[in-house]
Amino acid sequence: MRGKAVIAGIGHTAFGKQPGRSTVSLNIEACRNAVADAGIEKNAVDGLLVKVPTSKVEMMYGQKLAEAMGMSPRFGGVFDQGGASNISMIAIAAMAIEAGQCEVALVTLADNPRTGSRHAYEKVWGDDADFGWSSVVAGYAMIARRYMHDHGDVSDIHAAIAMACRKHGADNPHAQLRLPLTREMYDASPWVVGPLRRDDCCLVSDGAAAVVVMSADRAKDLGVKAPVPILGFGQGNSSIDVPLREDLTETQAGVSARTAFAMAGLAPKDIDVAQIYDCFTITVAMTLEAYGFAPKGKLAALVKEGGFEVGGALPLNTSGGLLSETGMPGLQLVLEGVRQMRGFSSNQVLDAETCIVSNQGGIMHTHSTLILGRQ
Repeated sequence: MRGKAVIAGIGHTAFGKQPGRSTVSLNIEACRNAVADAGIEKNAVDGLLVKVPTSKVEMMYGQKLAEAMGMSPRFGGVFDQGGASNISMIAIAAMAIEAGQCEVALVTLADNPRTGSRHAYEKVWGDDADFGWSSVVAGYAMIARRYMHDHGDVSDIHAAIAMACRKHGADNPHAQLRLPLTREMYDASPWVVGPLRRDDCCLVSDGAAAVVVMSADRAKDLGVKAPVPILGFGQGNSSIDVPLREDLTETQAGVSARTAFAMAGLAPKDIDVAQIYDCFTITVAMTLEAYGFAPKGKLAALVKEGGFEVGGALPLNTSGGLLSETGMPGLQLVLEGVRQMRGFSSNQVLDAETCIVSNQGGIMHTHSTLILGRQ
């Protein structure tokens, strides 16, 4: 399926605070913008895949959204792998198109935890709350602590990741947080749950994003101006809760990436730019190693080779990622990958021809990978 499907259009809302906006309203705005970007009519869309809103789960949400948009898609539904849902939905759309189940699919998500409810991120986790585990960040902190136990202090790596994301976000007019970060500022930021500081943690954001997926042939027939080929995708899932895992520093990201690389016929050395799910800096570090960009515990070499800023060894999260652009989980990373492949990013990587995107959900429970190329 390498290159058979393309992302034909992208759209999003403003990121940050959207008081009074429902997730349906936000989804509609992003979808409208994505369809307009593709240069097609709404009636060409016959597939609709939606990520369930994390902050307020609703039954039959896909049908509710389709009705609000005046659509009757023949293929679609709601998907939930947490933050990994977005790339997985793009993969499902591509496979549905290949199977003849639909021709043009919208993939979309919206959420409003900043002005609505953030209970999903703050809730207690079963009996472990008796020992102080009362939020998502506590789970990632436990993983980060074990990683440091095995591989030593990683504060330099975490700081490099955070500073690169914030630098790129500062140059992005759509970013929620446009404030560059120095090492002194990083070291002075307060602990949230040790060893994670405030600047290791993603934003909490309202907003929506959407993409239009169709076959490369369909894009040509419809006269789509800037389709971006999907070269590979994959996913990996761990059903084991964090305290029960044999190794807290192992995830299914490697399985996901190997599947995507095999489909694309590429290897890590062939990747020009990366958009890596950065809910926390430890997530980025572990994902890059699992993807094969560095041996486990050896990511510091990439930092020494120029780091993660544009012009460095591996340009990372060039729109700011979850740490700076928006904490809205995941699909915005795909949008930036598309912009890089079109050549129109606010932090464009010169002559970039390949981009890898990661999504992750839960506390490293789910993972999905997408590889994009140039037309």
